[in-house]
Amino acid sequence: MGIEEAAPSGFLLTTLEKAVGLTRKASMWPVTFGLACCAIEMMATGTPRFDISRFGMEVFRASPRQADLMIVAGRVSQKMAPVVRQVYDQMAEPKWVISMGVCASSGGMFNNYAIVQGVDHIIPVDVYLPGCPPRPEMLLNAILTLHEQVRNEPLGVNRQEAARAAEEAAMMATPTSQMKGLLR
Repeated sequence: MGIEEAAPSGFLLTTLEKAVGLTRKASMWPVTFGLACCAIEMMATGTPRFDISRFGMEVFRASPRQADLMIVAGRVSQKMAPVVRQVYDQMAEPKWVISMGVCASSGGMFNNYAIVQGVDHIIPVDVYLPGCPPRPEMLLNAILTLHEQVRNEPLGVNRQEAARAAEEAAMMATPTSQMKGLLR
């Protein structure tokens, strides 16, 4: 006799991965990192007109220790880059990042030494949101896209560890003569 036969009628069965994915998706708490004009559109997403609370995200956390989603909105200067990284490092695992606006995603029109040419040079980004500035509806769509990624994410995957392992594998694949040049 299997569990399907012993379970009462109407009882839904699922895997632990799917149940955890659904709970993570439904309980995201964003930390705001508004750096420029995109931050105004991000704040507008929290108003009743766009109603981000239907996704369980009505409270933007000011503390990274209580948040698991970072929304980087606007251009990131070289002076602000260490702060972005520090806030990201203080967030508890698992954590996700949305890069909001063309300036956060690729530096935008600011192609100079003072602006980081994409926040992905500092922290790993899960969803890129284009636009200058992107509308609140676009941010809601990016959040829904991230929800799908989170819902289908397998348990136990640490993105930083996987990236480090891939980097080590690439180092092992390079010839020894090139390695000596890299180590100098």
